[in-house]
Amino acid sequence: MKFEANPSRQRRLSDLFINMAAILTIIPLAPLVNRYLPPIMIGSWNLDLPIAIVLAFLLVMGIIKIFRPLIIPAFLLICLVLSYNLFTDSYTFPDVIRDYKNMVVNNWSHKDQKEKELYLINSIFQSRLQTSGNQMRAKVDHQDSTVRNFAVKHSLEHFDEYYPKYGQWVRILSLFKYINSNFKYVTDAYRDEYFATARETIQNGLGGDCDDHSILMVSAIKAIGGNCRIVLTRTHAYPELQIPDKEQLTLLKESILHLFGDKQIKELSYHIRNGQYWVNLDYTAPYPGGPYLSDTAYAIVEW
Repeated sequence: MKFEANPSRQRRLSDLFINMAAILTIIPLAPLVNRYLPPIMIGSWNLDLPIAIVLAFLLVMGIIKIFRPLIIPAFLLICLVLSYNLFTDSYTFPDVIRDYKNMVVNNWSHKDQKEKELYLINSIFQSRLQTSGNQMRAKVDHQDSTVRNFAVKHSLEHFDEYYPKYGQWVRILSLFKYINSNFKYVTDAYRDEYFATARETIQNGLGGDCDDHSILMVSAIKAIGGNCRIVLTRTHAYPELQIPDKEQLTLLKESILHLFGDKQIKELSYHIRNGQYWVNLDYTAPYPGGPYLSDTAYAIVEW
């Protein structure tokens, strides 16, 4: 007796699989779309996210309609590759789940956030902080041989295999990982502010306070071709990494979510100022773009 597969049953299973894939795609896509929508208000009702969900749904349905015959074969091919990777200690199923969770958490934590300017204010502290900023600027020396050798060495220490995918961001992220994993906070003497050069901080075993960390981070990143600035609040200083455009910001976000996925990333913190993007590199951040201690700045030190 010969049994034949039931075409209608196969069709139902195929539809079920594709619909599940569509839902899993819409979940992180909707808040991502929302970030690029202008505020849409009707009275006190904010319609940004509902509209983003509809747009994400339409986009996913359009893609499914066009590529439907290829979805299941592509899924099977991906599963085959991931299965092979199990035996080569490479990117496999747990990595996919981790990256998807990070993408969902990151997008939904930003669902109501639009790009924002750094809030600069004038106050009685401004002149004092500007003086401090000038002193810190004078301490940055990315051409110092000790700083350059330190930056090159530790820019190669992590993530080197991902350089073809993410380019120069891999070097900067490696440097961030080394500095922030090894930096030890040491306060200055009471009422005696001291700004250490990057060379001094390196020779001291990466010990210092927030301004010493900022000077080191800026000097080291500039030594390998990046650009940073230092933001001064009333009681704190932290470095920010300059990103030239949205395309590079998207690439950097992808690399951070991938390479720092073990940090349970909830948001990516950055400021936009005069059309330029600046990502938080504070020593208090467990990953590049970690949470800010404050969005209020009294001075900015730039080069």
